[in-house]
Amino acid sequence: MTIDEIITDILKAEGWDTYTNDPVDRGGPTKWGITLKAWQDYRGDWTSVNEDDIKAITEQEAREFYELEYVKAPRFDQLPPLLVPMVVDCGVNHGVSRASKWVQRAVGAKEDGVIGPKTLDAVTSVNLLAIYQRVAAYRFQLYGKIVSNDHSQAKYAHGWNNRGAKWLMRLADYLAGGEI
Repeated sequence: MTIDEIITDILKAEGWDTYTNDPVDRGGPTKWGITLKAWQDYRGDWTSVNEDDIKAITEQEAREFYELEYVKAPRFDQLPPLLVPMVVDCGVNHGVSRASKWVQRAVGAKEDGVIGPKTLDAVTSVNLLAIYQRVAAYRFQLYGKIVSNDHSQAKYAHGWNNRGAKWLMRLADYLAGGEI
């Protein structure tokens, strides 16, 4: 998948251009899957960026945000192509640091939450399918932990499981000779 295809996939998974502000959703005001806090951090403005700014995010702005914050800055684009789409999606859904730590755990690297040269070297020494499956497993474990710790989040479990299962289905398709 190209970076643009990965971002399109994320925009679809995040509800496209639908604005939400579900009181149970820990993200608060959200559009394109971008929360108010994430947009404030991205803009470097924690006082004047508000809910109206979230509502006004354009598709182009959302694409630029995701490419910088979830592909380039965390260096996920330097991972092997098989891993990039799922790890980017994990970063969006669970945070860049957590997604990075999952990759590091999967390859036996120090879990510091930063994809750097040591992690990238370690990735080359471990079977990519094993890395992929371990990261997918960590993701499902987190979904279970979230719902176990806060039952109000159970309303999202079906969607989260579908999102995680999509990547297992894509792996199966890839193994059958297709693309991720």
